[in-house]
Amino acid sequence: MTFKEVFPELFKCYQCLSCTLGCPLAEEMDLKPHKLVNMLILGKDKEVLNSLTPWICASCESCQVRCPNGVPLSELMDQIRQKGIKERIYKGKASALPLVFLKEIKKRGRIHEISLILGLKRLVGFKVSMEELRIGLRMFLKGKLRMRPTKRVSSESFKRIFEEVSF
Repeated sequence: MTFKEVFPELFKCYQCLSCTLGCPLAEEMDLKPHKLVNMLILGKDKEVLNSLTPWICASCESCQVRCPNGVPLSELMDQIRQKGIKERIYKGKASALPLVFLKEIKKRGRIHEISLILGLKRLVGFKVSMEELRIGLRMFLKGKLRMRPTKRVSSESFKRIFEEVSF
């Protein structure tokens, strides 16, 4: 199923650029939000899946609020990311956090912050700033970071969720 079949609202877009002009991260995107919508209307789902834009999107909903026709861009970006994960299409550093986060949830049933940080650093490079070390130490001393992960949470419904999304 294509994105234009799932989101018929895409056809309401008349390329007014409100979404792009309101997006705080548009400068960082390889496909501006209005261009992404246009490509989906044209059936270029693969090109959209291979772009950095969905991974850079902060889901702040500025685009959606500004859109005069109510095109659900935030929901669309979320669906594109989900399909990218399902089809194992990852875009470098931009996709690192959601991937590490989901792997951590799948492994433990919850987040262990230190494992999440280490997994993220492993994917994007182990460069650590002094500021990060200071913040980490303060969090550890205040009991916000645990050295050992808590026991795994396991349930049938939890397993079914990951099977359903093929992760």
